Amino acid sequence: MKKKNRVKKNEEFQAVFQNGKSNANRQFVVYQLEKPNQPYFRIGLSVSKKLGNAVMRNRIKRMIRQAFTELKDEIDSGKDFVIIARKPCSEMNYEQLKKSLIHALQRSGVKLAKNSEIRGK
Repeated sequence: MKKKNRVKKNEEFQAVFQNGKSNANRQFVVYQLEKPNQPYFRIGLSVSKKLGNAVMRNRIKRMIRQAFTELKDEIDSGKDFVIIARKPCSEMNYEQLKKSLIHALQRSGVKLAKNSEIRGK
């Protein structure tokens, strides 16, 4: 995933938390902030130390980034997302994680093409 597609700075995270909308399922909390002047979407990831050691946390982040890379053509541009991973993520394989992430994004109002649901299963 390209660096332009990442939320990196603390101020950017705080803007999404304070001004954005949130939605959640058991595995993820998804915050999203509309940015109409931005020609692409960006994601920021938060994986707590409660989820495991550094190897496990980085594995979860890699899987989330990969899921977004596969879904990039189906996600609306002009949004910032912050994804907070919860404890059940540490026990999931990639397919389960992607399916759960798609579910969380759909709950938060992100429109995805129908074939993304099929690929997520």
